Amino acid sequence: MTDTPASPRCTDVVFDFCGVLIDWQCAACLRGHLPDALVERICADDDPYGFFRYEDLMDRGQDFADVLARYRDEFGDDMARIFDYYIRHYGDALPRLVPGMRGLLEDLHAAGTGVWGLTNWSHETFPVAYERYPRLAELLDGVVVSGVEKMHKPNADIYELTLRRFGLDAARCLFFDDTAANVEGARAIGMPASRFTDAQSAREELVSLGALPAHRS
Repeated sequence: MTDTPASPRCTDVVFDFCGVLIDWQCAACLRGHLPDALVERICADDDPYGFFRYEDLMDRGQDFADVLARYRDEFGDDMARIFDYYIRHYGDALPRLVPGMRGLLEDLHAAGTGVWGLTNWSHETFPVAYERYPRLAELLDGVVVSGVEKMHKPNADIYELTLRRFGLDAARCLFFDDTAANVEGARAIGMPASRFTDAQSAREELVSLGALPAHRS
C-alpha cells in the first residue's frame, strides 16, 4: 500500500486586519457624538447611510476628498459632516486588538513562521492602524493594502500580488479572513484559507499544520 503524501508544513500565515487582528467598530467612533438611534442606523447591516459602501470605495483606492464629494451629493451636507468626522477620527473606530492575536503573532515569529498582512483598507486611513498599534508593524513581515495597490479582495490579483511580492508558496500558506467571500477568493488561487472566528481556534489550526509547536512558547 502506498502512503498518502503528507500535506506540506505551513511556513507562512497571512492575516486580514479588521475583524482578525484589529477589532474595527464604526459605532465606537460615533457613539457619544451622535444620538444612539442614529449611530445604530448608520452601522446597521443594511447600510442605509452608505458609510460602508463609500468606505469601500476608499478601500479600492479612491481618495477621501473625491469620495466625500460623492457622499455629499447622495446624502446631503449633514450626513457628509458625520462621514467626514468618522474618517478624520478613524482611530476611535479601532478600540482594541482582537483578543489573543498579539500573542499569536509573537508565537508565530518565535517559531520561525512568516507573518504577513493582506487587507482591504484605504491608503489614507491604514496608517492609523500602525499609529494606534505600533507593535503590529513590528510583528508583520510585510503587508499588502488594497487602497495602495488599487486591487481588492476577493479578486484574484491581490492574492497573487501578495504571493509574488513576498516570495510565498501558496501551498505552504494559510490565510485568515473573517469574510467568507475573501476566504473563497484565496482558495480560488490555490492558497489554503480559513474563516477566522477567534485567536484560540486559529492557534489550534496552526498547530495542526506545523506552523506552531504544540505547546505555547
